[in-house]
Amino acid sequence: MNTLVPLPIYTDLFYHFTLVICILVIFNCFTRDIALTSNRKFISGMAFLVFGLVLLHMGLRPVNYRFGDMILYYAEFVNIMNGNPPKGKVEYLFESMMVFFAGFRAPNLFFFTCAALYIIPLYIACKRFFQEYWGYAFLMLVFSFTFWPYGVNGIRNGIAASLFLLGLSEPKTYRKYIWFIIALFFHKSLILPLIAFVVTSYYRNIKMYYAFWVLSIPVSLALGSVLEGFFLGLGLSEDQRLNVYLGEFNQANEGVELKIGFRWDFILFSAMAVLSSAYFIFKEKMQDAVFQQLTSVYLLANGFWILIIRANYSNRFAYLSWFMMGLLLVYPLLKYQFYKNQNSVLGAIILFYFLFGYFLNVVLV
Repeated sequence: MNTLVPLPIYTDLFYHFTLVICILVIFNCFTRDIALTSNRKFISGMAFLVFGLVLLHMGLRPVNYRFGDMILYYAEFVNIMNGNPPKGKVEYLFESMMVFFAGFRAPNLFFFTCAALYIIPLYIACKRFFQEYWGYAFLMLVFSFTFWPYGVNGIRNGIAASLFLLGLSEPKTYRKYIWFIIALFFHKSLILPLIAFVVTSYYRNIKMYYAFWVLSIPVSLALGSVLEGFFLGLGLSEDQRLNVYLGEFNQANEGVELKIGFRWDFILFSAMAVLSSAYFIFKEKMQDAVFQQLTSVYLLANGFWILIIRANYSNRFAYLSWFMMGLLLVYPLLKYQFYKNQNSVLGAIILFYFLFGYFLNVVLV
């Protein structure tokens, strides 16, 4: 598949485009009140523009090794297209989708569908959570430093997380679990936030979840290698991917290259959502059951990642909480009025969140 965009700058174009959008959004936030109709229309317009152009840019990208695991998915697609049976993983829905498009010999349409399944659920979830202010949340999700890598590299994981977020936005419990199960059949790693959701549905003492997150840091420092060995020692160790993630393997083509070891920088990044949510829940006395459960799920999933933070590919475990982070940071400010200049506060949060990913993925590479 040919492209008008040279491959060496294909990914950079995404980041430079979102940089321009971010600048426009920040300027708007600092010059307009959040309640103005013109503000809501502008933010929604920017979000729709990003939605459409990013879907086309990501979905129509050429098959190339520069996009990490995409080339592996393509090899499997060609294998099925040539009449060989699929590998028989437990992610039946993703595999069935691949078999379906292989029958039409349409790999490009397959990858476009993957991009659509990754992006469209985010739009729907943001609309459900925040109604007319959905644009802020959607842009936060796109501005996340994990957004591009999990759309072009960790494809199944990205789709599953988006579908899980869609489930979280469902008002009816049975519909939530339908989407959670669908997410599992795209990538079984979503069992971790699912377990966290079930636990937090029955035990709602959020202080204990904050305590778990805080304690996970010294426990990981003291017993990190023991914990990794424990998880490998479970019956799950027959899963080759778990051995890759927790065992000896390199992290090539992860989109964001992560050093192996105890990552204080990424713990500090994760702590943004921890500290921000704690401020609104305990300091501002914000009583919102949905926000408290989202926060509790984040604390459990992120705390688990901290326990095995030294593992190769630990970023993929981190993503099982990070995919919610953008929403957690803006949720209180899109639901309640706390500040006179609330739009400026939102702008500052969006700017900092975007710049973290931009420097990591563009400036420091």
